[in-house]
Amino acid sequence: MEVQILLNRMRATIQKAAPRAEEAIKYRMPTFVLGENLVHFAAFKNHIGFYPTPSAIEAFKVELTPFESAKGSVKFPLGKPIPWGLITRMVTYRVSESLATGRPAKDSAKSPRR
Repeated sequence: MEVQILLNRMRATIQKAAPRAEEAIKYRMPTFVLGENLVHFAAFKNHIGFYPTPSAIEAFKVELTPFESAKGSVKFPLGKPIPWGLITRMVTYRVSESLATGRPAKDSAKSPRR
């Protein structure tokens, strides 16, 4: 499958799981932000890198065992099925985690103070 198609599906999957998140480029990668960086992703020669922070890697470590992962990242090899459901759950986890920190999303930060 063409890498651009996978990247577009990754973006759509994240948007659906985090509809209030804003898109940005950080660390030279597409990033979704909701008061803080939620997740980053990028294409490489042999894999798609997904960066959901160390807490999400730890929370989903059992489900991530088939994939190479590190403290805050996971590699999804090109040519193998991407676990879209797992990505959705990880993004949803990061949204919950971000909202629990109390850091305001940009749209709520713009609302007038009373």
